[in-house]
Amino acid sequence: MAVNFQNVRIVLVETSHPGNIGSACRAMKNMRLEHLYLVNPKNYPDPIGKSKAMAAGADDVLENIQIVDSLDAAVADCAYVVGASARLRAIPWPVVDPRECVGKLAEIAETDKVAMVFGREDRGLTNEELERCNALVHIPGNPDYMSLNIAMAVQVLTYELHMLSYLQGEKLGDSVEFYEHPRATADEVEGLYGHFESALTTMGFHDPANPRQLMRRLRRLFNRAGLDKMEVNILRGILTAAEKGGKDKQAKTSKA
Repeated sequence: MAVNFQNVRIVLVETSHPGNIGSACRAMKNMRLEHLYLVNPKNYPDPIGKSKAMAAGADDVLENIQIVDSLDAAVADCAYVVGASARLRAIPWPVVDPRECVGKLAEIAETDKVAMVFGREDRGLTNEELERCNALVHIPGNPDYMSLNIAMAVQVLTYELHMLSYLQGEKLGDSVEFYEHPRATADEVEGLYGHFESALTTMGFHDPANPRQLMRRLRRLFNRAGLDKMEVNILRGILTAAEKGGKDKQAKTSKA
């Protein structure tokens, strides 16, 4: 089964140069992608039309752009999110190369929405934004000169995705992971993380004043596992029960 390009979106975070937005549109249209989300673009729409000029005829992609105010909003309905960036310093995050990346994206995009996220031109994605990603993708290159323009990075990854579809065609569907229930969206998983933090604080296991790396490690664990909707519901049910037990224990202690 060929790649379901309609379920794949590109997300650019706080892009500074409108020309890069147009170039990304051009790269996407060449590789049959249509859905571009911009998170707080700095100079867009641009009155001088630099983005339109650099789109070089990919006007349909340019006109279909969705502008949102946060990364969470851009990926809320996505079941799998990959961020183009370097590793986290404090805790290594799952990192894949471009071909591994598009293989996973293509499998999940058969039934669910997926996103490839690209950071700012000057400093990439923040640690907090990377934590919203199931994995990071690293484009290998000259170690003495690692400097890819954002539109070039979009071109590399969208090319790999298109080539996977072109080369494998009907073979792609054979290796799809079995999911009994639909995958959880990014918004649902964020709700789970918030519930974890609240419940663990109530139980005295998590100290917000001295959090260390607890929540980041939990994010890494569940992002790596890939949760479906039923699993999120089960975990939240467990947390609710544990949270109630913690509150009952506190109430008994206060009465004593």
